[in-house]
Amino acid sequence: MDIKNMLWNQTWRWVDHSSSGLQFNPLQSFALDDTFCASVGEGASASIMRAWVHHPTIVLGIQDTRLPYAVEGIQYLEEEGYRVIVRNSGGLAVVLDEGIFNLSLIFKENKKFSIHSGYDFMWELIRLMFPDAPGTIDAYEVKGSYCPGDYDLSIGGKKFAGISQRRIRGGAAVQIYLAVTKSGAERAKVLQRFYQKASKGEATRFTPPQIEPQVMSSLNELFGKTMSINDILYRLLTTFQKEGAMIKSSSLQPDEFTRFENFFDRVLERNNKAIKKSTNQC
Repeated sequence: MDIKNMLWNQTWRWVDHSSSGLQFNPLQSFALDDTFCASVGEGASASIMRAWVHHPTIVLGIQDTRLPYAVEGIQYLEEEGYRVIVRNSGGLAVVLDEGIFNLSLIFKENKKFSIHSGYDFMWELIRLMFPDAPGTIDAYEVKGSYCPGDYDLSIGGKKFAGISQRRIRGGAAVQIYLAVTKSGAERAKVLQRFYQKASKGEATRFTPPQIEPQVMSSLNELFGKTMSINDILYRLLTTFQKEGAMIKSSSLQPDEFTRFENFFDRVLERNNKAIKKSTNQC
């Protein structure tokens, strides 16, 4: 996919939850993206970019909750000060906190738009946002990282971001988390300990990732200078403008509220069931 075709002379709704998201239940972010996917998919909305940041939260995948001692792992995370939720799509555990910048790009699906196209679009955007990167921004699975995937973004073998994708009701949401501040290795150590407690080395149907904290990093560490969430917002918006996009500030519209409430109820119900199931099996 040519990123210029996605941005040049195209209107994008800009939804900024980088500050207000700190007051949200993190599950609301997943419900919001589903809501916006449906709006874009049915043609009721232009494409949407949404930034979001949350207080310390661990987002578990369904497979994580099925580990034999998941309840002990969850208790450990809560003792460390993290809220624990379960995502409504694929993937494994990731960390959210005030130094993690999340971006969702939501647009209408079409037959020419493959799964790989969505990942490539986000990868290219990040490369455009960071022309001053201290090395090539690569996309491949970084062994030893948490939530490993083919589109882990790294510089010099150090992962600082991961991309995921969700498609619903004709809309596609490509999501990325960028570790901006703090230590990538320290975040990884938290999940390394979670998996140790949740599996205790027992053979399981799902083999948890063997996390090597030293392969995880943050942009501050990689660039060797201080960056903030606001710096990333500036880079994002100026990149869209340089590529010819028309940005219109927006928020959840009145006709989207009911749909959002329904999606949030579903996400909340799935989360509660997953957490309860992991507790019952232990």
